[in-house]
Amino acid sequence: MLNPRMELRRVSLRAGARQRQPLSGLRILVGRARHQAGALSSGLCKLGADVIEIPFIEIRKPRSYRPLDSALKNLREYDWLILTSVNGVEAVWDRLRKLRLTEKELAQLQVAAIGPATKKAIEKRGVHVDVVPNEYVAESVVARLCDRIAGRRVLLARAKVARDVIPRELRKLGALVDVVEAYETVIPRASRARLRAVLKDPKRRPHVITFTSSSTVRNFVALLAGKNTRATRALRGIRLASIGPVTSSTLRELGLPVDIEAKEYAIPGLINAIVYSQRP
Repeated sequence: MLNPRMELRRVSLRAGARQRQPLSGLRILVGRARHQAGALSSGLCKLGADVIEIPFIEIRKPRSYRPLDSALKNLREYDWLILTSVNGVEAVWDRLRKLRLTEKELAQLQVAAIGPATKKAIEKRGVHVDVVPNEYVAESVVARLCDRIAGRRVLLARAKVARDVIPRELRKLGALVDVVEAYETVIPRASRARLRAVLKDPKRRPHVITFTSSSTVRNFVALLAGKNTRATRALRGIRLASIGPVTSSTLRELGLPVDIEAKEYAIPGLINAIVYSQRP
C-alpha cells in the first residue's frame, strides 16, 4: 500500500526561484494517473507553481486479455493499427512480450497515433508511425485516414470505455474495424478523502485544477459525490483547465465551467494555456 504522505505529494521550487517564474504562488491540482503525472507536474513546477497531485484516474488491466491476444496473434491480417494513448501502447507491447511476438509482426502494418506522446511511445519501441493528426482528437484521426481506409482491416486497441468516433466513422468509410480492450480506467477511491480535504483547506486549496481527458472529468465529479450542484459549490473560485475541446465538452456536459483550454491538445499546450491565463 502506498504511503499516505506520498499519495498527496506537493512539489515546489525554492522560494527565491519561484518569485521569478510566471506561475509563482499558484497552487495547481494535477489529477492524472499517478504514473503519468510527472510531465505535467514537473513542467508546472519549473514555472514556479506549487503542484498538488491527487489522481482522478487509475489504469488497470482488462478483466481478460483474450480479445487483445487473439488480435495480436493475427496481426498479419490487419492493414492498420491505431493507438490512442500511451497506456494503449504500453498494454499492446506488454502483451506482445508475453506472447513472444516481435516488432516483425507489425512490419506490414501502417500505424496511426493520436498525438505526439503516443507517437513517441511507439517509435521508442522501434516502430514507424505513419499518421499523426494535426489535432489530437478522434475526429482528426478519421480525417487523416479518410482516403486511405476503404476496404482495409483496422485494429484499434484502446480503453474499455472510450468515444466511438473512430470505429463508427471508419466503418462508414468502408473499413473493417476490430476494437479490442487494452486496459480500463477506474476511479481511485482512495483519492476521495484527500480531494475533499484539499478543497476545504484554505492553505492548500488549489487556484487551478487540470483535466487531461474526459475520464478525469467524470471521475473527478464522482469523487465529489457525483452531484453537479455540489461540485460547482465546492469549486467556487477555482479555475478549471482543459487539455482540449473533447475534455471541455465533458466539463460543460457535467455543468462545470471551462476557464482555460489548451490550443495544442497536449501537456505542453495545457501548461502554456495556464501560463497565458496568468497574464494581465
